[in-house]
Amino acid sequence: MYPNLLAPLLVVLGLALAALAVVAVRQPVSRRLASRQLARRPTEAVLVIGGSVLGTAIIVGALVVGDTLNFSVRQDAYRSLGPVDERVVAPPGPAGRAVAERLGALARNPDVDGVLTARVTQASAVSRPGGRPAAEPRVLAWQMDFTDASRFGARHGDPGLGGRPPLQDQVVLNEPLARSLRVSAGDTVTLYLFGTPRTFRVDRVVPEQGLAGVGLGGRMNRDAFLAPGTLEAAARAAGAEPRSVTFVSNRGGVEGGDALTAKVGADIRRALGPFAGQAAVETPKHTVLREADQAGDSLGALFLMIGSFSIIAGALLLVNIFVMLGEERKPQMGMVRAVGMKRAHLVGSFTLEGTSYALLSVLPGVAIGVGVGWAVAVVAAEIFRGWSVGGSSIRIAFDVTPTSVLNGAAMGLLIAFAAILATSVRISRFNIIAAIRDLPTTPAERPRRLLLVVSTALAALCALAAVPAVARSQPDGTYLMPALALAFAAPLLMRLLPRQTATTLIAGAVLAWTLLAPVVRPGIFDAPSMSVYVIQGALAAFSAVVLVSTNQQTVLRPVRRFLDRPSEAGLAARLAIAYPLAKRFRTGATLVMYTLIVFVLVLLTEISGILNAGVDGVVADATAGYSLRLDYNPQTARDRLPAGLRDGSHGADIAAVTPLLNATGRADDPGRRTAQPFDAAVVGVPDGAVTGITFRERLAGLDDDPAVWRALADDPRYVVIDGFFGSTGGPAGDYYDPGDTLTLTDPRTGRSERKTIAGVLSNGMVFYPGTGSSSTVYPVVTGERSIRELFGAQAQNASALVRTRPGASPDVLASGLQGEHLSASLVATPIASDIRRQFDSSTAFFRLMQGFLALGLLVGITGLGVVMVRAVRERRRTIGILRALGFRARTVQRSFLWESAFITVEGIALGTLLGVLTTWLMYGNSAAFEGLTGGFPIEWTSIATLAAATFAASLLATFGPARRAAAIRPALAVRTTD
Repeated sequence: MYPNLLAPLLVVLGLALAALAVVAVRQPVSRRLASRQLARRPTEAVLVIGGSVLGTAIIVGALVVGDTLNFSVRQDAYRSLGPVDERVVAPPGPAGRAVAERLGALARNPDVDGVLTARVTQASAVSRPGGRPAAEPRVLAWQMDFTDASRFGARHGDPGLGGRPPLQDQVVLNEPLARSLRVSAGDTVTLYLFGTPRTFRVDRVVPEQGLAGVGLGGRMNRDAFLAPGTLEAAARAAGAEPRSVTFVSNRGGVEGGDALTAKVGADIRRALGPFAGQAAVETPKHTVLREADQAGDSLGALFLMIGSFSIIAGALLLVNIFVMLGEERKPQMGMVRAVGMKRAHLVGSFTLEGTSYALLSVLPGVAIGVGVGWAVAVVAAEIFRGWSVGGSSIRIAFDVTPTSVLNGAAMGLLIAFAAILATSVRISRFNIIAAIRDLPTTPAERPRRLLLVVSTALAALCALAAVPAVARSQPDGTYLMPALALAFAAPLLMRLLPRQTATTLIAGAVLAWTLLAPVVRPGIFDAPSMSVYVIQGALAAFSAVVLVSTNQQTVLRPVRRFLDRPSEAGLAARLAIAYPLAKRFRTGATLVMYTLIVFVLVLLTEISGILNAGVDGVVADATAGYSLRLDYNPQTARDRLPAGLRDGSHGADIAAVTPLLNATGRADDPGRRTAQPFDAAVVGVPDGAVTGITFRERLAGLDDDPAVWRALADDPRYVVIDGFFGSTGGPAGDYYDPGDTLTLTDPRTGRSERKTIAGVLSNGMVFYPGTGSSSTVYPVVTGERSIRELFGAQAQNASALVRTRPGASPDVLASGLQGEHLSASLVATPIASDIRRQFDSSTAFFRLMQGFLALGLLVGITGLGVVMVRAVRERRRTIGILRALGFRARTVQRSFLWESAFITVEGIALGTLLGVLTTWLMYGNSAAFEGLTGGFPIEWTSIATLAAATFAASLLATFGPARRAAAIRPALAVRTTD
C-alpha cells in the first residue's frame, strides 16, 4: 500500500539513521554509554523492544489489510476477464453482426493481441444430483469458437478457455456454475435457452479463469459454453436472437494491457464508424483495477485510522519507559554532566540506546503485523460473504507486498525514533546539582521570555488560521487549529494565572471544543476524512487526561474519607494514590493510553448498537411495504411475467406487483469527488406506484415524499439517488443535496442529459440490482417517460417489486417464484431479510475493527505493567524502609494492586464517558447516521464486559510486580540500590 510514500519514508529514515551514525562515530563516549546500558539491563531492553514491536505490528497489519483487499479485487481481473481489456456489446440482429465484422479489422492493430466475437444470452439451469433438484437462475450461455478462444490474448498466455469444443448435446461449465448445480463431468443439466428447456451432458468443468469466467459485469459469472450453432438454433426456434459480444485484448499481460485502454478504446470507436451509437464500448478491466486501488486504499486507511490510536499508545509507552529510565539514571546523568559531558552528547546517548531497541523490534514487528493482517483477512472473508449479492461479493485472498512491509517498518522506526528523541531532549534538561542529589524536579514559576514570545506568536497564527477553517467547516482545521491556539497560549496564561488554573482552563476549553465542534459546525462531517477521527479522539483523550490529572485532588474528594481512615486498608490506599499523584507525567501517559483505546472501543460498540437499533426503521424505509424484489431476463419474460404473477400458483400470496424499467447508464459525480463516471443502474418507476418510499432530503418546494415522486412522473429532468451514490468505502458523508445536478449518459449511443436531484432517498436498497450483475453500480431513479426518452429500446422491464399479503412468508414465496419462473431466469430477493443480513455483516465488521484495536489495549495494559515493574525497582529502598518500620508484606502488595486499579478505573471511566458522549453528538449531527431512527442506545452489557475484561487484565499484569514488591527483604533493600 501507498507506493508513493515509500521513497520519502526511506529517504527520511536514511537521513535519520545517517545522523545517528555520525553521532555514534563522533561521540564515542555517548556510544559506549548506550552500549553499556543495552547489556546492563536486558529486562528494560525487552520492555522497550516490546513497545516498538506492537507499534510496528499495528502499522504493518493495517497496510497488509489494504494489500489483501487490493489483491482480492484485482483477482476479478484474472477470474472474470483474463486477457479481456475491452468489451463491445452490440444489439441482436444485423447491427450486431455488422459490429462484429467491423471489429475484426482490429486484429491487425499493433496494440491489440486478439479479437474474439461470441454470442450470449441470459439463461437458467437445473440439475438433479442424487435425485434432488438444484436450480440456478443466473446463467450466461455462451457460444464461441474454442479454437479462436485458445489463441486469444498475449502469445504464450493463458486465455482460460480452449481445447476441443463440446458436441451438440454437450456443454462445458465453469466451476461456479458446476458448484451451484452440484454436477461434474458426465452429469446431465437442463438449460432454459430463450425460455425453452434443453438437456445437455457436461463434457468438462473448467476453472473460473479468463474467458472461462467472463461475463457482462458481475464479480462471479456462472458460464455455460455450448457447441457451435447451438445457441443460434435455439434463438431461431424461439423467434429471438442472442446478443453479440466482442472481446478485445490489448498488448501486454492481464494488468499490463490496461495502459493501452484509452488508445485502443478510441480505435474501437473509429472502427465502429456509423455503428458506434448502437454498441456499448466498455472497459471492464480498467474499472476493476481502479476499484482495486480504491478499495485497498479505503479499507487500509480505515484500519490504519483505527490502528492510529494504538500507535499513539505505543509511542506513549516508549516515552513513559524512557522518562522512567531518565529518572532512575538522574544521579548518573548529573555526574557525567558535572565532569563535562555536553547536553547534546547526553541526548545522543539516549537516542542511540533507544534507536537500537527500535531496530531490534523491526523484524518481530513485521512478522506479527503480517500475522495480524492474515487474521483480519480470514475474518473479513466471512463478513464479505455476508454482504454478497447472488454470490458476487469480493472473494478475499490474503496478500502482502514488499512495499507495505517496507512502509510499515519505516513508519514504525520513524515514530519510535521521534518519540525517543523528543523524550531524550526532555529528560536531558535538568539542574546538575539537583540531579546528583536526586532531588525532585520543580517546575519554573514563570515561562522564559523567548518561549513566551514564540508561543504567543504561534497562538495568534493558529487563531487566525482557525477562523477560515471553522467558517468553511474544514474537518481537520476545525478541530486542530483552535486546540493548538489554546495550547500555545499556555505560557501567556501561566504568566497571568496560577499554573493549575491556567492548565485547567486550557484543557477544559480544548475538551469542550472537541466535543461541541460537531454541534457548532455540523458540516465538518459532510466530507469526512480518516484523519479527522484520529484528531478528534486524540484531542478528547489528551485534554480529558490533562484536566483530570491537574485536578486529581478534586476528583478524589468523594473518597477522601476512606483514604483518611486509620486502618491498614486506608494506609494501602494512601500509598496507592501517593505515587500516581506525585508522578503526574508518568501517570498521565498511562491514562492517555487507556483512555484512547477504551474511547474508540466504546465508540465502535455504540455505533454498532445504533445500527442494530435502527435496523427496523431502515427496513421500513427501504421496503415501503414491498417484500420482494424480482430480477429476470426481459428477453424471455417480456411484459408478461409481472402481469401474470398474480395468476400463477403463488398468486394468493401476492397483493401487488410494481414493474420497473431498467437500463444501464453512466453518471458523473454530483459531489464532484472524482472526474470518473460511475456505472449507474437507471430505474424507471411507474407513475404513482412507489409513493411510500421516503426521502431524507427533498428539493425546495416539494413538501412531502409523494410530491417528489409526482415530480419524477411529471418532469423528465428530475432523478433521485441514495446517500451512497459514488461511495467507495470509509465514513459516509453528505456530498450532494437536492438541486445539485448530474449528467446521465447512455453508453451505447453516447447521448447525455443533465438531470436535477429532486430528493435523496432514506434508503435505496430496493433499487440496487439483486443479481450481482455489477460490482459497483449505483441506482439512479427517474420516471418512466424520462428513461424511455434517454435510453429508448434499451429501457426494458427487467425487475419488479412485490407486496405480499398478510401472513405470507417472503422467503418461502421467493423460493416458490424462482422455481415457477426458472425459464425466465427469475431471481427473487426478500428485501427485509437481505437488509438484516447486511446489517449483521456490518456489525461483524465493527467487531473485527474492535479486535484489531484490542492490540492497542494490549499496549495500554503492557504500559501499566511496565510502570509497575519500574516502580518496584525505583521504590526498592522506600519499600525496605516501610517494611523495616513494620508495614506488612500484604499491605505493600495491596498498595501496588490498588495503584494499578486506580489508574485503570480512571482510564476506563474517562474512555467510556468520552466514547458515549462523542457517539451521541455524532449521532445527532453526522450524515452517516441519517435514516437510523432507532434512537441512541447505551450498550451497557457490552461496555461493562469491556470494562471488566480490561480491569481484570490490568490487575493480572500488575500481580507479578506487586508480589515482587511484597517479597523485598527490608535489610537488603535499605543497604543496596539494586
